[in-house]
Amino acid sequence: MKAAGLVETLAGDGPFTVFAPTNEAFAALPEGTVENLLKPENKETLQKILTSHVVAGNVDAATLVGMIKGSDGSKDISTASGDIILASVTDAGGVAIADESGGVSNVIATDVKTSNGVIHVIDKVLLPK
Repeated sequence: MKAAGLVETLAGDGPFTVFAPTNEAFAALPEGTVENLLKPENKETLQKILTSHVVAGNVDAATLVGMIKGSDGSKDISTASGDIILASVTDAGGVAIADESGGVSNVIATDVKTSNGVIHVIDKVLLPK
């Protein structure tokens, strides 16, 4: 967040919902990806990727599941980057988030409360198209 210049933005009033990848999710990206994204000349790309994990509003797990069920099993959600993620309930009863590049991440922890919103932990990095 610091390299992308987003710390102040996300420390703002919000509320924000963040789908936060684990460290293991970032480590699973192709070798050199994170290092390349941290270069100053790639700041815009890094911002786009990180803001594709941010949704306006305070969407806790119960609200998210309600949105999905109210939309016939999947729900398009606009992100701060302008991308759309698709949330759905899995066969096991969890929530999956699909990105515009066709990747699918599973929500592995929910409702981590912050002063300006909520964080849901996911197991893969969402990538914009």
